[in-house]
Amino acid sequence: MNYKKIEQKDIDFLISVCGKDRVFVGQDINEDFSHDEMGGVHSMPEALVEVLSTEEVSTIMKYAYENNIPVTPRGQGTGLVGASVAIYGGIMMNLSKMNKILELDTENLTLTVEPGVLLMQIAKFCEDNDLLYPPDPGEKSATIGGNINTNAGGMRAVKYGVTRDYVRGLEMVMPNGQVLEIGGKVVKNSSGYSIKDLIVGSEGTLGIVTKAILRLLPLPKKVISLLIPFPDLETAIETVPKIIKAKYIPTAIEFMERTVILAAEEYLGKKFPDNTSDAYLLLSFDGNSTKEIEAIYEQVAHICLEAGALDVFISDTEERRVSIWSARGAFLEAIKNSTTEMDECDVVVPRNKVAEFVKFTHELQERFSIRIPSFGHAGDGNLHIYILRDQLGEEEWKRKLHDVMQCMYDRAKELNGKVSGEHGIGYVKKPYLNESAGEEYMALLRNIKLAFDPKNILNPGKVCQ
Repeated sequence: MNYKKIEQKDIDFLISVCGKDRVFVGQDINEDFSHDEMGGVHSMPEALVEVLSTEEVSTIMKYAYENNIPVTPRGQGTGLVGASVAIYGGIMMNLSKMNKILELDTENLTLTVEPGVLLMQIAKFCEDNDLLYPPDPGEKSATIGGNINTNAGGMRAVKYGVTRDYVRGLEMVMPNGQVLEIGGKVVKNSSGYSIKDLIVGSEGTLGIVTKAILRLLPLPKKVISLLIPFPDLETAIETVPKIIKAKYIPTAIEFMERTVILAAEEYLGKKFPDNTSDAYLLLSFDGNSTKEIEAIYEQVAHICLEAGALDVFISDTEERRVSIWSARGAFLEAIKNSTTEMDECDVVVPRNKVAEFVKFTHELQERFSIRIPSFGHAGDGNLHIYILRDQLGEEEWKRKLHDVMQCMYDRAKELNGKVSGEHGIGYVKKPYLNESAGEEYMALLRNIKLAFDPKNILNPGKVCQ
């Protein structure tokens, strides 16, 4: 792609918009902005700007559009697929300082926020006001803008759904600088194509979100978790459809293996409530009374024990519950800390195929002599599988990584699964989306991108390009 290289006059323009203290070039750009959390893709932007308002975003995008300069939007950089990396240089637009909570509307149960507000801040603000924002991805330091761009799901998706289900309206800046408001506080809307739902999950390739109206729910009064050990992972995961079929829908159903728990214990320096079994299900239930929840979790515990569970540990105090879920939240960092380099696959498959897919990853681990730990959302079929480099040499690592990834994405397609459940496609997963989705589907995505961004300047090189 033939983009304009940034010159001094372009830098002068950015300074005129944002001021000298919020424009960085060359050696003044921190190396962290060359990669995301996974770190597999590296490319430095030519200029980094910290924006504080929709007007600044709009003015910069209009200038970039007129001068054919690529722009990469960025939040906290917690992504795992290179979506926030400036592949073609140009301008990186850091939106993390657009971090105001703008309005709580208790009558319409909505929260209006800027894109840089952290997920953990939204969770606490809502809880302090006796409300709940249900999406609950593991990375609590991610921005809401990043969550919207990837349609993040997280651990409560099995009961409550994903980010798209809780975005009522958006303010966005188009690639040409035009500001567009889509959706709103209304509950229903059949007024033409749902552009809002198209933007959610578009990974910053169609527009830059500068404001979001989020749907909230009343905060459940009580939450109880169950930690259930099983003799093996296959038995654990095969129990999940039985729970769902019985219509006892937990807030979350997570699966984990002993190796990942041990890694989390070492990373956190804290003991997990139990680490003696090879596999576990971690379930959470919420409701408005202990009695209401007990009636449900007792039935679920009975189903699990009949299916082969070894025991049922009840975490009915805040301290116990936090200790278990904080360990679960540390799994990714714990795995990352245990190796020299890694890559991730977050395929999603039908719930009744999760056990089959995880068993397949165990076979790949043996076949390729490489560590492949996993954990994930058993309740919605979204797996988080990590291929670890350990002490492999560069060439052997690249070869094995390619072969293992290819095997996993091929298997996911055979099981009627999809390439990504919540982390997106970004830059690194494009080949697998191409193979899985087919040319007709990819052509449709490219045409949608063209309709929004005919010059292809906004986050180029991602998803379908």
